[in-house]
Formats: sequence, structure tokens, C-alpha cells
Amino acid sequence: MSEDTKADQSLHDALGLIRVVKLDPEGRATLEYEAKPSMCHSGGVVQGGFITGWIDAAMAHAAMAKNGRDIVPMSLELKVSFFAPARPGKVIAEGWVERHGKRTTFYEGHLKAPDGTVLAKATSTILLADMSRVVAASKKATGA
Repeated sequence: MSEDTKADQSLHDALGLIRVVKLDPEGRATLEYEAKPSMCHSGGVVQGGFITGWIDAAMAHAAMAKNGRDIVPMSLELKVSFFAPARPGKVIAEGWVERHGKRTTFYEGHLKAPDGTVLAKATSTILLADMSRVVAASKKATGA
């Protein structure tokens, strides 16, 4: 297992990924997560950083589905609006391309409860970075 794969798995574990439900080459993705009690603050409400991470990951997966695994979707801007509290249990994150450019793209996404209630929505401006350049810069920065 490569270091990148280990890092990906660690991130997925930390976020509580259950499974990637759908990756559509048209630029859509659906992922299921398990919101754990350890992710909650007062009153059993999931902390907003996890919600943001789930929707961000869905939008990134949608970008990779559309553009291939040789790109790294890098968020330039991310805005999240929260509508209802997420509670422990399964949640569904969906992301889709709204407008596609050569290097800069615009994605949207939302987080839903299993009953379909929209808990949060997000928009993101994403830079489509070349994987080889990102890996090379990372190795240079870390001395690896």
C-alpha cells in the first residue's frame, strides 16, 4: 500500500466513510458516511467541520469522476449553509459539477439525512491540479 493510499484511507476512516455509492463521469458523486457520537458537540449535534468535510469530499469525488484520477481537485473557495442539525447515524453527501472550465470549475453539493431532508448545502470553486505536480511539490515540501 502506497503512502498516498494510506493517507486516503486514514482520511476516509476519520470522516466515517461507509461507501462510495456512485461516481458518474458526467460529474456527480454520492457518498455515505456514518456520523459518530464522537463527532458531536453539545446536544448530540455533529460538528460543522465534519459536515463541511463530507460535502467537500463528495464534490471532490465528482470532480475526479469527471476529470480522471490524474487530477487533484483543490478547493479555492468553499461556502456551506447549514439548514438542520446532523445527528449520529448515516448521512448522504452528494456533489455535482455546476460549471466546468479548463482549470477552474464550480461544484455544488449537499448533505442529506436518510429520509431525504437536506441538512446543509455547499458551493465550491475548485482548481483542477495535475497530480504529478502536486505529488512532486508535496515531496519537496516534506523532504520525502
